[in-house]
Amino acid sequence: MELTNKVAIVTGGGQGLGEAICRALSRAGVTVVVADIQAEKAQKVADNIKQEGCAGSTVMMDVSREDSVKQAVEQVMQQYGHIDILVNNAGIDYTLPFDELTVEQFDRVLDVNLRGPFLTARHIIPIMYRQNEGHIVNIASTAARRMWPNAAAYHASKWGLVGLSHALFTEARQHGVKVSTIIAGGMRTPFILDRFPDTPLSNLQDPKHVADTIVFLLQQPTETIIPEVMVVPLNETSWP
Repeated sequence: MELTNKVAIVTGGGQGLGEAICRALSRAGVTVVVADIQAEKAQKVADNIKQEGCAGSTVMMDVSREDSVKQAVEQVMQQYGHIDILVNNAGIDYTLPFDELTVEQFDRVLDVNLRGPFLTARHIIPIMYRQNEGHIVNIASTAARRMWPNAAAYHASKWGLVGLSHALFTEARQHGVKVSTIIAGGMRTPFILDRFPDTPLSNLQDPKHVADTIVFLLQQPTETIIPEVMVVPLNETSWP
């Protein structure tokens, strides 16, 4: 599948894996829209993409708020006229024991990690249906395959995202739209290292490797889809 001139929205594109995805897509010829709640970080990624001679722009998006998602999608459509790829990458977590996790924190994790992908897909998939083509990639985690302490909300959100992703796949393919899930293992990104700075780097992978896998998924022939793929570090301790 030729990706040149395709338009992609990457949520949480302002840093970490999101930034790596934006860079990998842009190098494959995709026009990337860096969507993030942190406008300055999104703009920095877009500027770096442009410096490399690739096309990129930004949109402010809080994936947990429908009005924000709707406005962002309308802005992208006004600018480009089509949306071909959606990468649901935005995610958060609270590292707390279950009995210390507040209801507000639990809701916030599910709002971003699960409701967010629902909202973005809900507002973009009708566009893809009209186009009779498109590809949604949902970034899950080994947290949907194996459990560890102090991450109850995160586990719930990622297990839910895998279920949502596969359910959407069964419906969307009838309209020529593909839906894939990435089960990503630990990466050398702020999401891990800011919270767990003592994590051995040998147990983590370069986010570029996950981003390159996404490009591979998107380049499959029209008649072929990879519904799910797991990409983990060789020595990751959270292997199922």
